[in-house]
Amino acid sequence: MATVHHWTGLEAKALRLALRLSVRAFAQRLGLAVATVSKWESKLADTEPRPDTQAILDTALGRADASVHLRFETLLSEMTSPLTTARRRVTASGPRAWEYESWGDDLDRVVVALARQNFDFASSLLTRWLGRFKASELDEKGLYLFARSTALLGDLKRDQGAVLGPLSAQYSYADAREVFTQLDIPRRVAQLDLSLAVVAEMSDKLEIAARHYESLAVDDRLSHRDRARARLWVGTALSKDGHHDYATRVMTAAIRDFEDLTEPEDWSVAHQKLALARRGAGDLTQALHFIGIARSSGTTESPMQRVRLDTAHGHILLSDAATRDDGLLVLDQAAKTAAQYGLVHQLRSIEGIRAMNEGPLGPRQR
Repeated sequence: MATVHHWTGLEAKALRLALRLSVRAFAQRLGLAVATVSKWESKLADTEPRPDTQAILDTALGRADASVHLRFETLLSEMTSPLTTARRRVTASGPRAWEYESWGDDLDRVVVALARQNFDFASSLLTRWLGRFKASELDEKGLYLFARSTALLGDLKRDQGAVLGPLSAQYSYADAREVFTQLDIPRRVAQLDLSLAVVAEMSDKLEIAARHYESLAVDDRLSHRDRARARLWVGTALSKDGHHDYATRVMTAAIRDFEDLTEPEDWSVAHQKLALARRGAGDLTQALHFIGIARSSGTTESPMQRVRLDTAHGHILLSDAATRDDGLLVLDQAAKTAAQYGLVHQLRSIEGIRAMNEGPLGPRQR
């Protein structure tokens, strides 16, 4: 999602247009005088809202849905680039205005499809646009949509477990990052740096991932939420690398951040990861306590999250001989869901957990 580190009248106007509100309606939504909004629109980048009003604008943007964020960023890109108009005059082969709108709408549908792990539908929508245009044919608005599509293709590949190679998440993320760098949209570049760090972690490059997460956790190009996520993922990488106690401290700090930010879903996921860190440290009492919090507070609407939660729960149950059979049953259910939705990376994780807990007759001893 978009975030603004310093509002001027220019960003405020882009937000109003993205919300499709009149000046009067926008002023009413923000609880401000119409004259204030009119001043922003007449002076644009030459005027700055007061600090308390900046916070109001932050809230308005933060509460907007994905389609508003997409329109906001494309509008802002247009409004801040002196080259846009010139490029449009010489880009006859580029998409028409209605195609831009249709493309943006399809990206909203891709986000929903990925949240539901409907990979085939998401892939068909992305291929429709990425196969239609070359980056060299597009003006800045088209390039923005092209880069967003490529980044979402990276998300799709990552969720499918294809993290390395020429048709992988890493490849797509790198391509998207290059275009957003060209467009000079720092927040998008930083978000892709975060995605590339996730790929490094998924590829078992844990020290590299942890270093990248640590850097991004204090990177002001990212939103507060993304920085808190980076901090949480520092702990994840450290825990996977055996540094469970340090990981616990880092994750606990991230949990406080999510609580302050009122992000219940991230707060729940953080408890799930904290539970695994305590399991790694041999503290099964705390592990069961934290996984209980995650299971009671987390959303299970997404198949991916159901699988992750069940995998973590099963892993913890397997660590105690008294609950081993229960753990195997939970992992079996997680594996069925992962197979049903094509969650290859999660299936590999479940198989790895089973292999580690098969005992002396496990595959390593055969």
